[in-house]
Amino acid sequence: MTILTPTRRDILAMAAAAPALTLPAMARAELGAPAKGNPSHFAFTLGEARLTVISDGSLQLPANGLGVNADPAEVRSFLERHFLSPETNYSHTNHLLVELGDATVLVDVGSGNRFLDTAGRLMANLGAAGIDPGAITHVVITHAHPDHLWGIRDDFDEAILPQAAFFLGRSEHDFWMQDGLATSVAPEMQQFVVGAQNSITAEGAEWQLTDDGTEIAPGIRVIDTPGHTPGHQSLVIVSGGEQLLVTGDAMSHAYMSFARPDWYNGFDMDGDQTVTTRRRLLDMAVTDRMAVLGYHFPFPGVGHVMKDGDAYRFVPALWKWD
Repeated sequence: MTILTPTRRDILAMAAAAPALTLPAMARAELGAPAKGNPSHFAFTLGEARLTVISDGSLQLPANGLGVNADPAEVRSFLERHFLSPETNYSHTNHLLVELGDATVLVDVGSGNRFLDTAGRLMANLGAAGIDPGAITHVVITHAHPDHLWGIRDDFDEAILPQAAFFLGRSEHDFWMQDGLATSVAPEMQQFVVGAQNSITAEGAEWQLTDDGTEIAPGIRVIDTPGHTPGHQSLVIVSGGEQLLVTGDAMSHAYMSFARPDWYNGFDMDGDQTVTTRRRLLDMAVTDRMAVLGYHFPFPGVGHVMKDGDAYRFVPALWKWD
């Protein structure tokens, strides 16, 4: 089992140092940030379902956490060929809001102000998208890592969406809420345990625990996708004969997870199981021609999966205007 290793201090230091570690623009044809902000949401439809991807911001973590079971030189070469920094893994955070029937379902709640300064923008971006947080009826958490769960609490440690029903995988809940877990794990993981427990026990969050196949609302169900965390779950949305697979972090890189599906990352708590789960999801998406949404894919993170020899390829969805 590969346990996540960066400390929060390491992560913050990398975030602060990221500009200094960036390769010259000419080396990768890197695009710079705009003078003014880019749109923070993207809306589309799937059958009768109305879907909106809302950003929580970005994460900038050490790239040496990618492909930890592969030759570092090969990983570096892969990143450089894909015009990506071999030093800093810059990733997006794509949350999904689903409006289907009487349900308005939000997937994950971001990191709030408790993780990296470049993230924690979900609630503001919901407002920018014209979405009333008070209209959200269901909140589904894919797993209990900081960027997916820690935003559940406001500054008074109360749930930010108290009117919603909260859902978390039973295995995920049971793992993080083990008695004495914080003192039995490696020191660098203790903060993740404490943060998860504080978030799960936030006042006003009444949890419904889910198992493989649990229906959140008509047309929306969770499936077990363990490996990244012991109880990680993904979602399947079905409407009008169309399907969308919301992968959470079961597939965490829009290029590496497809072209090198047997590579896993330092944040994957069980690397071998992560690979098994990922291959199952990729085969399912190809066979059923499902659309996919990756939480850390380039915004908005929506596309399809194409078989490519013994590997796969992510094909970004074609945007459509009115």
